Parts: sequence; structure tokens; C-alpha cells
Amino acid sequence: MPTNKTAFTTGLRDGLPIAAGYLAVAFSLGIVAKKAGLTPFQGFLSSILNHASAGEYAEFTVIMAGAPYLEMAFIILITNMRYLLMSCALSQKFDPAAPYSHRLLVGFGITDEIFGISIGKPGALNPFYTYGAMAIALPSWALGTAMGVVAGNVLPKSLVSALSVALYGMFIAIIIPAAKASRIVGGVVIVSFLASFIASRIPFLAGLSDSMKISLLTVLIAGAAAILFPIKEKDGTESSQDKRQNPEVTEHDA
Repeated sequence: MPTNKTAFTTGLRDGLPIAAGYLAVAFSLGIVAKKAGLTPFQGFLSSILNHASAGEYAEFTVIMAGAPYLEMAFIILITNMRYLLMSCALSQKFDPAAPYSHRLLVGFGITDEIFGISIGKPGALNPFYTYGAMAIALPSWALGTAMGVVAGNVLPKSLVSALSVALYGMFIAIIIPAAKASRIVGGVVIVSFLASFIASRIPFLAGLSDSMKISLLTVLIAGAAAILFPIKEKDGTESSQDKRQNPEVTEHDA
């Protein structure tokens, strides 16, 4: 496992494209925050504490509707529910001896993109890698929201949309290598795309939020893959499939 300093520096580097995408996406979110009556500081504070665009959009919608705090808390819980699953999955990547405080801190900063680059690291995960990605990505998310509140609707929507392309490029960079390394992973990715598309077209699921759909599909697809294609553990430290895909990782490194 790399040293804490090396892991943190690597996380900073890998978090740069995430930060660039977040700045653009959060900027457009800040325009919504301005419509809800938030100041730049309030927009910044909201984004530094809530790291999901869907959750924040729901939050600003509730504010504009003048709904009570209890309703806001419930809606944000539902829209951000998938991060409970991501936090549980990522905690399994840590060394068993890792302090519980690391699990809490990493769980606080989990986003779709930070989870993606963290879960993709071979072997045991050094939490300082995730801290490095968080250190560059999360402030960028909050700063983008504050800038959006200030700018309002000055910039055209086409420009804001174009700036967010970096985020989709980063998604592709995460998915393709893992899918090429394992046919099973590639198949699960394809099934996930198809299932997500089908779920978006089923009428009786229309009342569910996108986050709830993602959470349900994650549990169903991941559970089915675990049952159909189980990965046997070797010496209780690293899976045999992971060994085959990463032969340079030794038992000590795992």
C-alpha cells in the first residue's frame, strides 16, 4: 500500500477532472439556488455539506415551495440514499485495522465520481487517496455553486452544458478499463445500462426518484451478479479474480 503522502497526491491528481466537471455542473445548480433566494455563502455552505446535485436540487425546490424542514430532510434522505450503499461497499476496501474515523470521514465525502475512482483502485484502499480526491473535488463543487448564485443567468445554458463534458469523459475512463479487464464486469455494466433505461420507461416506477431507482437497481444487479458469479476469497485477504487481474499485487500488499 502506498504511503499516506503518495496516496493523497495521487488522489489529488485523479480528482482534477472531477473538480473541473463539478465546477461546471455546480455553476448551473447555483442558478437554481439563486432562484430559491440563497446568498453566495449559503449556496457554498449547502454544497460543502451536500455533495449530490439531485439532493441539492430537491433541497432548493423545497425551499422555493416553503415546505417544512422535516420534509426537506426526508426528501434529501431519499435522493441521497444510494450513498449509503456506496459507503458500505467502499468500507470493504479498507484494511481491517483501519480506524473507524476514516470510514466516517470517507463516507461523508462520497460522491458517484469519487466512489468510482476509489473503488477502482487495486488491492486495499488507503483512505488518504480518497481524501486527496475530496480535497480538490468538493471545494470545487461548493465554489461552483457560489459562482452560479453570483452569476445567475448571465452565461448561456449551452456554454454551461459544454463545460460539463469533462465529467462524462471521467465516467468513461472509469468504466472502460474495468470492463476490458473482466467480461463479467463488462456484462454487468451493459445490463445496468439496459435496466436503467427500462426502469425510466416503466410507468409504475415514475413516482420513484432517480436516486431510489439507482439504489434498487444496484442492490438487484449486484446481488444477482454475486450469486451467479461469486468470487472466491484466497487466504481471506484478496479474491482470486482480483489476483488474476492484478498479478503484480502481492499477498503483503493486499
